[in-house]
Amino acid sequence: MAVEPWEMKQPSDGPFAGHRPPVGQAPGHLPSWQQPPAAQPAVSAQSGMRAAHTDRERTVDVLKAAYAEGRLDPEEYAQRFDAANRAKTYGELSRLVADLPAGPFVAPSAAPGPVVPPTFLPPPAFLAPPRPRTNPLAVTSMVLGLLTIPTMGATGVPAVVTGHVARAQLRSRDEPGDGMATVGLVLGWLSIAAWALLFLAILIAGSSPSAG
Repeated sequence: MAVEPWEMKQPSDGPFAGHRPPVGQAPGHLPSWQQPPAAQPAVSAQSGMRAAHTDRERTVDVLKAAYAEGRLDPEEYAQRFDAANRAKTYGELSRLVADLPAGPFVAPSAAPGPVVPPTFLPPPAFLAPPRPRTNPLAVTSMVLGLLTIPTMGATGVPAVVTGHVARAQLRSRDEPGDGMATVGLVLGWLSIAAWALLFLAILIAGSSPSAG
C-alpha cells in the first residue's frame, strides 16, 4: 500500500502562512524566522508593538543586502520578503533578520540604549567656575580717586582710607581688585600732596617779609 509522505500543517494565517520546510529538513523543525510568534519567547515588551510601513521597508533593505551578499538563496529571500510585508509587529520583523548582520533595521532590545555610539556623541559641556566677586572697597577707592580731579581733591582722603582697607581685605580674602585699590590710593595721595603743597605755599607767602 502506498503511503503518502507526511506534510506538516502550516499556519492558516499570519505572515508565516504557506511556508513549507526546505527539502531535506526534518518536519517540525522550522527555522527560527519561520516559527509562529507563539512558538518563540518574546524578546521584550517592545516586540508586541505594531510595526509601521517604514519598519517593514527597513527590514526589506536588510534582506536585500543579505541576498546580494549571498547569505540568502532566491527561495528563502522570496519567503522572507513576503513575510516582512505581512508582518504586524516588531517581533515578527526582528525574527526575519535575527540571523543576518546588523543593517538599517534595529531589532527591539530588552534594555533601551543610545542609538548613536558614545564615540560620536558631542563632548559633555564643562561649565566654567564662577569668577570671584571684585572687592567693593577697591571699586569705591578707585571711584573716589577719579573724583579728586573734578572735586579739586575733596575725595582724596576717603580714596586713601578705602584703598588701604581694600588692600588689607584683598590679602585675606584672595579677591580681585588690587589694581583698582592701587589707582584709588595713587590718586588720593596725589590730591592730598597737592593740597599740602598749596597750604605750604600759602604759609611761606604769608610769613615772608613784605617788600619795603
